[in-house]
Order: sequence, then structure tokens, then C-alpha cells
Amino acid sequence: GLEDIPVGVTNPKSASLAPGGPVDKFAWKPLKPGIQRGHFESYKAEIAAYELDKLLALGMVPVKVERRIRGELGAAIMWVSPAQSFKDLGGGVPSPPNRYRGYWTIQMIRARMFDNLIYNQDFNAGNWLLDEAWNLMLIDHSRSFSPDEELVNPDMIQIDRDLWQRMLQLDEQTLTAALDEWLSGKEIGAILERRDLMGEMIDEAVGKNGESAVLLRYGAPPASSGR
Repeated sequence: GLEDIPVGVTNPKSASLAPGGPVDKFAWKPLKPGIQRGHFESYKAEIAAYELDKLLALGMVPVKVERRIRGELGAAIMWVSPAQSFKDLGGGVPSPPNRYRGYWTIQMIRARMFDNLIYNQDFNAGNWLLDEAWNLMLIDHSRSFSPDEELVNPDMIQIDRDLWQRMLQLDEQTLTAALDEWLSGKEIGAILERRDLMGEMIDEAVGKNGESAVLLRYGAPPASSGR
């Protein structure tokens, strides 16, 4: 059976599965590609976000697959549990214990980089989740992958060096092989256009503040340590 989820403007539903399977529960979003409430929405964008997450080895987007339920095609999205959204925790960016601070900081940077790449127009405090180990998880990407060639976070001053290297390796052939079932050629091309805009933003920040202050690597010693 499907049950209404009391959050979200796209009226998602949830379904519980029999014990012993790969997941206990999933969210169901049968959003046909098209304009809804003034925004272009598509269940295919949800799946594209997961496929691109895999391609980048990001590990933040829950599993999303296409399924047909009661005659409708849509995205079945693994239910992330136990977890709380930023909204559940008060709406602002949560502050972790000191032992998680470095890990949390780099995750926030990676998430904002990913939002830039996919042009996620629907960031809100209900769409970023964290678990008890301070793992950040990203949901609700039905408004992403517009062909717009602009950035939703144009003021980033710090970048994860390793994720950026993986983004630089993206090309039309690789993206098409992974995403052409879910995105148009124009939408795929816009990913690369936004990646190049990010490159310009990063070059400007490096020129202003220096490479060591902009391009970070989680777990690396500070540049001032001399190692």
C-alpha cells in the first residue's frame, strides 16, 4: 500500500516492503516530466541525480530506480532511516561535535558542489538529511538538471580537491552513457557548461586566496605544517 508523506509540494508517497529485502521502505514519486506549480519537475531527474552521484563516487544520494506502480512510471527512492533533516533540527546548518567537524565541513562543501553541477533549484532545509554518525544525505532532485547555464552557489570559496578532479574527468561520452535514459542531450551538455563555470569560479578564488586555501582535501595536514 501507498501512504501520503505529509511533507513536500509534489505529494510524494511512501511504501513499506516485506522484511528481508534490500530496503524496508521507499518514497514514490511518479512525477511526469513537465511544468507543475510553476516549475519543471521530473521523476527522471531524481534517477539522474543518483546515477551522477555514482559516477562521481559522491555517496550522498540514496538509491533511486525507475518502477511502474499502478500503471504509473516513477522514481522509487530508498527511504533513509534513521535520519533527521536540517528542518527537523531547527532549520539552520547543524553544528557537529568536534570529532566530526572536519568530516562535516568537507561534506557540506561536496554537497554544494554537487548542487552547482546539477543546478538544484530546490534546496531547502527538508532536503538535506543527517544520521547519527553525521553522514550527509541529499534528497529531492526532481527540479534539477535544467539546461540553464548558471550556478546556484556562485560564491563558493572552498572546494573539495578530490571531487573536483572527478568532475574535471566528466565528458559528453561518459555522461551520455550514464544519463541518456534520463536526460536530454541539452541537459547533459549543460552539466559540462556548469562544470566549466565552476572552473572559472575556482580559478578566481585561487588567484585571490591561494590554492591551499581553496582546494581542500579531507584528512590532509594543513599547508602550514610543512609536510
